Amino acid sequence: MNTLYTIGGNLYLNITNKCTNRCVFCIGNFTDTAGNKNLWLEREPTSQDVIVDLDMSDLKTYKEVVFCGFGEPLLRVELVKKISSFIKEKYPEKKIRIDTNGHANLFHGRNIIPELAPYINAISISLNAESREKYNKISRPVFEDAYDYLLDFIALAKNYIKEVTATVVNLPSVDIEKCREIADELKVNFRVRNFIRNL
Repeated sequence: MNTLYTIGGNLYLNITNKCTNRCVFCIGNFTDTAGNKNLWLEREPTSQDVIVDLDMSDLKTYKEVVFCGFGEPLLRVELVKKISSFIKEKYPEKKIRIDTNGHANLFHGRNIIPELAPYINAISISLNAESREKYNKISRPVFEDAYDYLLDFIALAKNYIKEVTATVVNLPSVDIEKCREIADELKVNFRVRNFIRNL
């Protein structure tokens, strides 16, 4: 299965094709590959599938383990917890990061962040735009109120997870400085991601 791939010294975990956004900049719109590996999943892996793959890898050689693939990893929060628990048991000092669109609490109907806190060292949350209207055009979420829940998710995350970063893609339509101001108001880190058609 195409569950693991590497980029820039990090090990990425690809666990679903599903997402609650249909972002105009999503790499999945342009290619099936990242890091020279086809990431389209014919079926979603079980936690055991991923753990078997991880068990054959030396995680000491990677800077971070990152949940990030073609889909939204926190749609499968129970799987994320099981895999993260396995990693922390075997490599207690290994940094684990989640890249997410911030819709998980809306999708699951509860605050899932405390459930992740024992395992996750960092979380990158896709802010994507400085307003709800622009976010809906760029991210095309399936939830009408996704942007409001996204902002709440960012605000909540900093109470549980040490390193929280709000991110945006450097699209011409996005006001980067206004997004930076939102991150500052929320008291989280801020990072601009490059728009690239293939990694």
